[in-house]
Amino acid sequence: MKNFLFPLLRVLRNFYFLTGVAFVVWMLLFDGNDLGKQYDMYRKWQELRNEKEYYESSIKAVQHDRAELLSSPALLEKFAREKYLMKRPGEDVFVLVPKEEGK
Repeated sequence: MKNFLFPLLRVLRNFYFLTGVAFVVWMLLFDGNDLGKQYDMYRKWQELRNEKEYYESSIKAVQHDRAELLSSPALLEKFAREKYLMKRPGEDVFVLVPKEEGK
């Protein structure tokens, strides 16, 4: 048993081994970019990546809608009337707002 522990103790007492272990511990726990910060940055990166995918899909949908609107004057007129309450000269526009139940 003593023969087994002696080489292990020699390695553990080695100056370079101790310095290496201290360096690794310092980098993992006490450095400016320690494990906690790396984990937080990784989570933030995932959130930003998900936001990027959402906005890219939104851009594609808007581009598709825009292409449809510009290709058909009837759709463009319908969109303008519904969204921006535009009207032709001489027309009256009535906006119906549902009554709230509490009042």
